Amino acid sequence: MRLRSFRLVFICCVMGVLSWVFTPPAVALTQIKLFDISYHECPPELAKGTVTSSGSRAASCFIVTGKAQNDTNKTVYDADIFGRIYDANGDSVMQNRTRLGSIAEIPSGTSDFDLRISVPANQPTPLQLKQFKAAGFSGQVRR
Repeated sequence: MRLRSFRLVFICCVMGVLSWVFTPPAVALTQIKLFDISYHECPPELAKGTVTSSGSRAASCFIVTGKAQNDTNKTVYDADIFGRIYDANGDSVMQNRTRLGSIAEIPSGTSDFDLRISVPANQPTPLQLKQFKAAGFSGQVRR
């Protein structure tokens, strides 16, 4: 009985040490500063057939561009872009939605990004782009 208890304790200790040694590194959420945000109309070949989420209303296609500042020494992956977009009247373009898209990979330092958005054609321009930021992971996320 005593030998069985010893073996059980020994196996648990070995499993604990092995799980500690072979645990993958933690993947932390990293905040990314976005700045110099602007937009322009999509080229005709990209805008052709653009529709809103309802599927039946016409929409205008825009490309939002800017710079992403990664202050870490590691590449950031799968960064979600958040922000608010308003039309010329101050009405929200993306109702109940602040996640606008993502950036697959942001190397250390400053890099350019772009994001395609569709806006209902009846919303007047110029658009107002506010509170843009991003957050991603310091390691690739497996799916």
